[in-house]
Amino acid sequence: MTRLHRWIAVAALLTGACDLDIANPNSPPPIGQDPSRSEVAAAVSGILIAARQDLGDWVLDAGIIGREAYRFDGSDPRFVTEFLQGPLDPGSGAFGGDHWFEPYRTIRSVHTLLDVLPTATQLSAEEQSAVQGFAETFLAYGVLMVLDAHTEDSIPLDVDRPLDAEPAPFVSNDSAFTYVANLLEVANTALAAGGDAFPFTLPDGFTGFDTPEGFARFNRALKARVEIYRASLGCGNQCYGAAANAASNAFADTSGAGTLNDGVYMNYGTGPGDDPNVLAQDPQTSDNLVHPSLAADAETQVGGGPDARLLAKTVLRPSRTVSDLTSDRSFINYPSPGSPIPLIRNEELILILAEANLGLNNPANAAAYVNYIRRTSGKLAPIANLDAQSADSILSVILHERQYSLLYEGGHRWVDMRRTGRLGQVPIDRPSDVVHTTFPIPTDEVLPRK
Repeated sequence: MTRLHRWIAVAALLTGACDLDIANPNSPPPIGQDPSRSEVAAAVSGILIAARQDLGDWVLDAGIIGREAYRFDGSDPRFVTEFLQGPLDPGSGAFGGDHWFEPYRTIRSVHTLLDVLPTATQLSAEEQSAVQGFAETFLAYGVLMVLDAHTEDSIPLDVDRPLDAEPAPFVSNDSAFTYVANLLEVANTALAAGGDAFPFTLPDGFTGFDTPEGFARFNRALKARVEIYRASLGCGNQCYGAAANAASNAFADTSGAGTLNDGVYMNYGTGPGDDPNVLAQDPQTSDNLVHPSLAADAETQVGGGPDARLLAKTVLRPSRTVSDLTSDRSFINYPSPGSPIPLIRNEELILILAEANLGLNNPANAAAYVNYIRRTSGKLAPIANLDAQSADSILSVILHERQYSLLYEGGHRWVDMRRTGRLGQVPIDRPSDVVHTTFPIPTDEVLPRK
């Protein structure tokens, strides 16, 4: 049995709850053939519990590698050595070997539900379809999280196997991205046939997206992100068009500043059995600090002062220096342990539309979306004649806006610079520092396949 299989087999014993309807949140009941409505609801809660387990850790780790953040942790120097200098150790379940077992826990949880869903006689055909659409959307999300962290062509997809079976074969990243894109289409079709309501309740981070129709807009938002990634990695116009179409059918909205934070969020809390948001720290004493390039590169608002997004997400604090690294800012995105973390927001969708239109040779539309975000979110002046600049220059502007709009939300900066071939532009603080291209595949997953 591989370490992945062993980890997933015991993972249910280690997860917490998020105001979800599970009698014992630390040990969700197993689901078998012909599950009851409550058992299906518990399985859905288990998927959400698994999906949120690694999110805060991913935001921090990818933020460090992408030079959004530092972590000055006196008890573990690997945050400033292994993450910034390397090498990443694939033999450890943390640091270099991280962000693998956790998303596969989500994937396994989804397969466990899907395997028995057709036997759920207490659910109508419409309700089964609604559950299928929900589960397959989160299956796509789980695989996408693996792809965000790992660029090696070593992604197992066929993991719905008995625990004593041979490990699933590795496939290329291109094949895995295609799988995710197609799976989101299948899930969207299932949601469309899912009736008016889910046979379960979603937490309040899904408000407005808590029916099959509403959740389909979340599905379309993930589809837009996947397709913009695929487009920049070589798919081209077909994927740019798919990204624009999906964003428009999700919840992209340029009606005002009040809509920019509309989206889907993962809930956290401090109640019994719940999981707190690990990114919530006192900004004046936090170990998680802002990379100084964010303040240095911030543009000036029309009325003076730095980019409003920097002010909304960071704050000055007493300066700290560790291993020749210095910062005098901390993050304030998550003021309490119950603060939610966004899975995807309208602001990202608008910038996806900008990038998609640029890829489709519509620079005027791309410039309009960029300048909308600059004015509305950053309080910055629009860039005159942006549409007359070269495509490469416009893309640089889009990536700059994504850096500040999506700061400390989902590892976006590292993924963006990597997928557009710009990792060489990520700042290096010390001569011995490097910018990693990928987390390595954990050793315990590689060895059984040799």
